[in-house]
Amino acid sequence: MQIGADGHNSGVRQAAGIQNVSWNYDQSAVVATLHLSEATENNVAWQRFLPSGPIALLPLSDTLSSLVWSTSHEHAAELVSMDEEKFVDAINSAFWSDANHTDFIDSAGSMLQYAVAFLKPTKASARQLPPSVARVDAKSRVLFPLGLGHAVEYVRPRLALIGDAAHRVHPLAGQGVNMGFGDISSLVHHLSTAAFNGRDLGSMSHLTSYETDRQRHNTALLAATDLLKRLYSTRATPLVLLRTWGLQATNAVSPLKVRDCSQLSKSLAH
Repeated sequence: MQIGADGHNSGVRQAAGIQNVSWNYDQSAVVATLHLSEATENNVAWQRFLPSGPIALLPLSDTLSSLVWSTSHEHAAELVSMDEEKFVDAINSAFWSDANHTDFIDSAGSMLQYAVAFLKPTKASARQLPPSVARVDAKSRVLFPLGLGHAVEYVRPRLALIGDAAHRVHPLAGQGVNMGFGDISSLVHHLSTAAFNGRDLGSMSHLTSYETDRQRHNTALLAATDLLKRLYSTRATPLVLLRTWGLQATNAVSPLKVRDCSQLSKSLAH
């Protein structure tokens, strides 16, 4: 039994002759491990949508966050070539600058926040702010091109694909790792069931069940993320308003809070 977990350029997938539907986006992602200015209760993922693409901070510990900055190829190359001080300044400026605010969007977003608070009151809590970055972990700063990909088949006799070998997704929705974990969980479940029943682990009878389970889930997420990428690539006011409301509505019902910083610095001035 072979499991292909070797990334979106999977040699296992290619050797098996499995077709992969894919296209590239006009963006690259810069990733790095960041040291925060001070220890804090770092349990919120922060995201801001800039003209060139979204920037996100994902919590790792009380003192560390992971950066994912999706931007143009040219800007990404510039970011990885900067010295550390300029790079840190660029990250902090991206989260705190008010250069990209629109009064109409800010006001409409605030109105929805007030409405959500009225309809779904919660315990009072201190205003949460994005952390300030102090430095970058040595040699953690790299870039890679972004795109979408999906294997037409996840399984062959005695073979299963998981993670990026089976699907490639834009990082803006933060779903890539969740999709991979979901693949692992599903494959373990189906293989464990086969082993418990004394069946051949490489048989297509249960590998196909894994494929059906995960393709149904992953295809929907891939389509939704691709739509979001295209939505967030525009600056048209109605669509910007729609995505702002969508993020706020999602945060109102989701246990995982992903804060949108697009209105942050302006609200702090009030």
